[in-house]
Amino acid sequence: MSGTLELLITIFVACAAVALVIQACMLVGLFVVARRLVARVTPLVPEIKEILGVSRRTVARAEAHVEKIGAASTAILESTKGQLSKIDALLTDATQRAKIQMDRAELVLDDTMNRVQETVGFIQSGVIRPVREVYGILAGIRTTLAHLGRSRRPTVDHATSDEEMFI
Repeated sequence: MSGTLELLITIFVACAAVALVIQACMLVGLFVVARRLVARVTPLVPEIKEILGVSRRTVARAEAHVEKIGAASTAILESTKGQLSKIDALLTDATQRAKIQMDRAELVLDDTMNRVQETVGFIQSGVIRPVREVYGILAGIRTTLAHLGRSRRPTVDHATSDEEMFI
């Protein structure tokens, strides 16, 4: 059994050695790739630093502009709030004035209607009533004259007509 055990240990040691060699090759390969990458990136470092400098200056300028825009926006908003409050006050005042004028117009209309009714009543009592009374008196006089003007004895047709109306 010790022979098989030694054989197994030798196989495992050989596998471990092969794995270490493969790993070493991979590390060498990674080293070569990293060197190539460094060789390619190294010329770009000054350009990247320049781009970073430009980016920082651009951000600083943008911050200044953003602050100015923010201040201007705040001023515009404050001005707009003031104007809106003035417009609100103006609309409130106009609404109140219109309501007062409508109330006044209603009072004037009511007063005018009352005066028209009083005038109509005055005309009826002062003009139409006397005209009706005069008309009634004239109708009485006309009937009296018609009665006196006809003959004393009614005709048969007239008497029959009067009787039919009575019945």
